[in-house]
Amino acid sequence: MPRHPHDDTEPSPEQASPPVGVRLAPGLTVPEGAFRLATARSSGPGGQNVNKRSTKVELRLSLAELSRAGMSKAAIARLKRAASHLIVMPKPDASDAPVDPDAPASASPQEPMGELVITAQDTRSQARNREAAIERLRELVRQALVPPKPRRPTKPGRGAVERRLKAKREAGEKKDRRRWRPSE
Repeated sequence: MPRHPHDDTEPSPEQASPPVGVRLAPGLTVPEGAFRLATARSSGPGGQNVNKRSTKVELRLSLAELSRAGMSKAAIARLKRAASHLIVMPKPDASDAPVDPDAPASASPQEPMGELVITAQDTRSQARNREAAIERLRELVRQALVPPKPRRPTKPGRGAVERRLKAKREAGEKKDRRRWRPSE
């Protein structure tokens, strides 16, 4: 709804613009500046286009940014397990002080979270590869946001236990009948 130039009223919260960024899942939007996109020459078929254009897209996103965007620690841990082959841990700086092996575990600095690296080179278009990389990230995040169903230990029913024990008893009796016994 356009505002009149002399209208001093602020727009209502319903009219306020949505947060700027990339929506990865409902309630989880990461700012556009949190992504680092790099392009390179793509491999594979593509004719002369492959030698001239940088269509391969590499998307990098710090897991700390997902945490800042509101993703829970449990969901980030699930993402780390599911996409462990896509996570790059930061290299320790040479300026970091050596870690004392006798120090208690709680005294160690916060564990580095790492960076998620997704590459896309499926199409001959940089824009489509960028969208493909973001869509892969969305899918990974969606899967990580779903908590696993808790396992409920089950117990065999009474009939199943009785059938198993009966089968064991019969097998033992069959083996017992095979034994040679001297006649008396």
